[in-house]
Amino acid sequence: MSSNLHPMLNVAIKAARAAGAIINRAALDVEAVRVSVKQTNDFVTEIDQAAEAAIIETLLTAYPGHGILAEESGSEHGAKDSDFVWIIDPLDGTTNFIHGFPVYCVSIALAVKGKVEQAVVYDPTRNDIFCATKGRGAYMNDRRIRVAKRTRLQECLISTGFPYRPGDKLKTYLNMLGEVMSQCAGVRRPGAAALDLAYVAAGFSDGFFESNLKPWDVAAGSLLVTEAGGLIGNFTGEADFMDHGECVAGNPRIYGQLVGTLGKYSKFAGAGDKAAVRQALKDAPAAEDSAENGEDAAAPAPAPVEKPTLKAKRIKAADSAPKAPDAPF
Repeated sequence: MSSNLHPMLNVAIKAARAAGAIINRAALDVEAVRVSVKQTNDFVTEIDQAAEAAIIETLLTAYPGHGILAEESGSEHGAKDSDFVWIIDPLDGTTNFIHGFPVYCVSIALAVKGKVEQAVVYDPTRNDIFCATKGRGAYMNDRRIRVAKRTRLQECLISTGFPYRPGDKLKTYLNMLGEVMSQCAGVRRPGAAALDLAYVAAGFSDGFFESNLKPWDVAAGSLLVTEAGGLIGNFTGEADFMDHGECVAGNPRIYGQLVGTLGKYSKFAGAGDKAAVRQALKDAPAAEDSAENGEDAAAPAPAPVEKPTLKAKRIKAADSAPKAPDAPF
């Protein structure tokens, strides 16, 4: 990286590279420990903790008065009352890592009085560093990056993440996914939100949306997106989204179109929108059944049946499928 970077960003990059070295070494051993679920989980926890410890040690050696908010250790390290807080995800995309699917990253952000001012997302498998300092633009390695210029959602590639924990609202999510899929050129689910946001910033994808996200998933990526000329917020388009658990990002035009589609699914949506979503979820299987009955009957249906939407078909398919075990996929 060039030497004119902000000193704090240089320290963050050094920390991310230290974590990446640990992750790359571990990737060579992951096959050997994939014998049992417990062994695999213990191994991944160990790598997460080792990578996080390397990051924290690098940061606190340089800035002992700073605070830490990290996925594994919470805020047990660092100063408790500092205006400077490092927000860390040592390995975003652990399920990919376990399987040897090479899409995972290290994410480090510095928030000053609650606003992200420095950001690094490091992809150790491709040796790509995405970084940004507030007001100075976003970079991938030594190259300035910008969000993509496409303005019509139907031409866009959108990335997302799937809910996988028990209790996540899968039906609602599939409805939302169905709507976006029918409006864009393609949807991808790479599996590491921090890298998804870096890819929006670099223009490799046009937009991103996901719910059930934590601050360490999105802190660094949010600055990359805004410094690359994009917008990021919750599903209703509010910029103060970090603790809302929902995130949408893209260039200003695509962001606006995604908010138009996703807003009604937000936990901050108005009562009318929430009622409409509930009704759509109720109606979807019924619309599908009546459409199928109309097509199967030899006689014409007594009344024209509304053509089932893509989302209705998707919900129906999900309903009738055998229930999968509650495990990350």
